[in-house]
Amino acid sequence: MFLKSLTLRGFKTFADATTIEFSQEARITAIVGPNGCGKSNLLDATRWVLGEDNPRLLRVAALENIIFAGTAQRKPVSLAEVTMVFDNASAKLPVPYSEVAVRRRTFREGESEFYINKNLCRLKDIKELFMDTGVGEGSYAIITQGQVASILSSKGEERRIFLPRLRPQFPG
Repeated sequence: MFLKSLTLRGFKTFADATTIEFSQEARITAIVGPNGCGKSNLLDATRWVLGEDNPRLLRVAALENIIFAGTAQRKPVSLAEVTMVFDNASAKLPVPYSEVAVRRRTFREGESEFYINKNLCRLKDIKELFMDTGVGEGSYAIITQGQVASILSSKGEERRIFLPRLRPQFPG
């Protein structure tokens, strides 16, 4: 299972629909750019679509602040929407689809919608879909800049806290 694409529309600084395509052949994907270009907002969008609801972890005062608020040159938008598309040919996700799209939308009025492959669902369904996959709103599949510094400066035993899934598994 790998992430094929991430699409944002109206999420924080991404007023227009923006899609980032990821290559299956790439061993590592990194988002780089100057300060203020939206790199952290991509991480926030990923956390949010996978179920994060803690405003502090999304770097906003309140959840409604994730919706593009407008600028002097641009009007605010009415909703924030993020879609992640996964290749599920390996059937790691427990659904009978080779491609799985997860989408979350929230409106200025406070309503939210959640979708799995264009089918309306609950946030709980999205969280359950990714349970035991290593992907989720609190997963260590997402490593922030601050976490990298902590990992590099920690002792061997302390690193196991950050990377619990990398421990060798021995049968028996």
